[in-house]
Amino acid sequence: MAILNYTTKIDASKTVGEIQAMLAKKGAASIRIDYEKGVPVAVEFETDTPTLGRQFYSYAPRVEGVLESLKRDPQVPARFCDLEQAHRVAWRIEKDWLEAQFAKSEAMRLPLERLMLPYMVMGERPLYEAMVESHAKMLEAPK
Repeated sequence: MAILNYTTKIDASKTVGEIQAMLAKKGAASIRIDYEKGVPVAVEFETDTPTLGRQFYSYAPRVEGVLESLKRDPQVPARFCDLEQAHRVAWRIEKDWLEAQFAKSEAMRLPLERLMLPYMVMGERPLYEAMVESHAKMLEAPK
């Protein structure tokens, strides 16, 4: 099976606009998009949560990983294996993933912060990145 959305023609900026609209509809208090050379590279948003109060989240697609996946996949034609296409695909995947998180939160009655925990900003970076960078054993395996 080829990588999700590999044939998309939808510009990354348009997809980011769709993500902003989705976040606003779901109650985001603020939304920020980071850009590099006019291309969106990260979404950050702040929202009120029922269990933790106001929280800040940050996530960015791994465009380089998407490009590698496109190039490795024998089902993906070479015309879809460039950096511009990888940006389009990566952002479509992010949009689909975020829609799935909202759907799961609603359907399973789970607080969004439970699903978005790795992207919750703690200090200067998302929790997952902080955990990996510090090599801290925040979660120990059962004995």
